[in-house]
Amino acid sequence: MKSFLLKGGCLAATAVLGACAPVNPPLYYWGDYQNTLYLHHQDGVTDYSAQVSSIESILSQAEAQGKSVPPGLHAHLGMLYFNTGREIEAREQFAMERNLFPESAHFVEQILHEQPETAQ
Repeated sequence: MKSFLLKGGCLAATAVLGACAPVNPPLYYWGDYQNTLYLHHQDGVTDYSAQVSSIESILSQAEAQGKSVPPGLHAHLGMLYFNTGREIEAREQFAMERNLFPESAHFVEQILHEQPETAQ
């Protein structure tokens, strides 16, 4: 019985002290990106304009709050821009991705290399 009370007391103390721990804010502003990304990977879903609007909204909300967006978001928007024929904007988004996340440069260059050169 004494052991049970001791374990219960330790568990209660841990729960109380754990609840007081400071919560670190997220490193990136994700907005509704998870749902947009899920929609992007569904078979047969080609409503790129809705995905573009969603990501543009996430970017404007993040900017308004002074927060950073996660790696890959600008690249994703760039791919959507390519899919909707907006090549100049796509290249701008890939440049932004490369500037914010230099480790993505190889990935970005590979995608840009695979895109046909077209005039907009």
